[in-house]
Amino acid sequence: MLQSLAGSSCVRLVEQHRSAWCFALLVLGYLLYLVFGAVVFSSVELPYEDLLRQELGKLKQRFLEEHACLSEQQLEQFLMRVLEANNYGVSVLSNASGNWNWDFTSSLFFASTVLSTTGYGHTVPLSDGGKAFCIIYSVIGIPFTLLFLTAVVQRIIVYVTRRPVLYFHIRWGFSKQVVAIIHAMVLGFVTVSFFFLIPAAIFSVLEDDWNFLESFYFCFISLSTIGLGDYVPGEGYNQKFRELYKIGITCYLLMGLIAMLVVLETFCELHELKKFRKLFYVKKDKEEDQVHIMEHDQLSFSSISDQAASMKDDQKANEPFVNSQSPTSNDSSLNN
Repeated sequence: MLQSLAGSSCVRLVEQHRSAWCFALLVLGYLLYLVFGAVVFSSVELPYEDLLRQELGKLKQRFLEEHACLSEQQLEQFLMRVLEANNYGVSVLSNASGNWNWDFTSSLFFASTVLSTTGYGHTVPLSDGGKAFCIIYSVIGIPFTLLFLTAVVQRIIVYVTRRPVLYFHIRWGFSKQVVAIIHAMVLGFVTVSFFFLIPAAIFSVLEDDWNFLESFYFCFISLSTIGLGDYVPGEGYNQKFRELYKIGITCYLLMGLIAMLVVLETFCELHELKKFRKLFYVKKDKEEDQVHIMEHDQLSFSSISDQAASMKDDQKANEPFVNSQSPTSNDSSLNN
């Protein structure tokens, strides 16, 4: 008896605080996912980093042995200066000296990566004026970009998602939830094909040093706005039609970002996903909802009554020759 009562009380306690328990599990799952990623990245990448360090150390030692007139301190100062310039997108290599990072097309590409918060980091402002302008430009441009993308996605999703789902639901009588799920899967497959697989194949051909996996990696890192900057197209010294290529990449990034947002919005409108998200949200109190509804109804009723009274006054003003009779006089006339 006591065990059944304790079990029922525990069940009631869990049901009353279900949202809090789900949120705690969500936080715990997210932290475990972070730790899992750190363990995998460390185990996979650390051996390659150690191997590269050993190779660079041997190469440096061999260079010092072949050039005895050069001290190790002088070599390190030179390398530090070269690496610092390379972090700003300036290379001392002869095959890269012909590429400018701040011509119009490169600046247009940089502006698009800043406003879309991709931020590859391969090119950054060098001057103080450029850094100050970048701050002001981003403060105004990023909300402007979000407004622009939201407006575009809201219009596209009506024709791409809502109307097709409603058409198959009404015309063919299929379940709306089933149609929405199938449509989301088809839309996701089309987006992956046209904005990941096909562009990855194109980049693997246009970029000499990229294979298909590296090209697909660039597409995903770019359209997910991660923007690590380890792969940036159009930076090769023998790149043909570099200006046109940069403009094409800028258009691809904007269109791909819009497509990704449309797909995410489509999946977010699925009924099952909405129910799943509600598990982690804070539920509103019923009393607050009732008060809000009563206030809304009271305001709407008062506004309707005021509107009706004003309409009656306007009608009386527009009909000056109609004799107004009281209800009592009308009743007496009817009785007579």
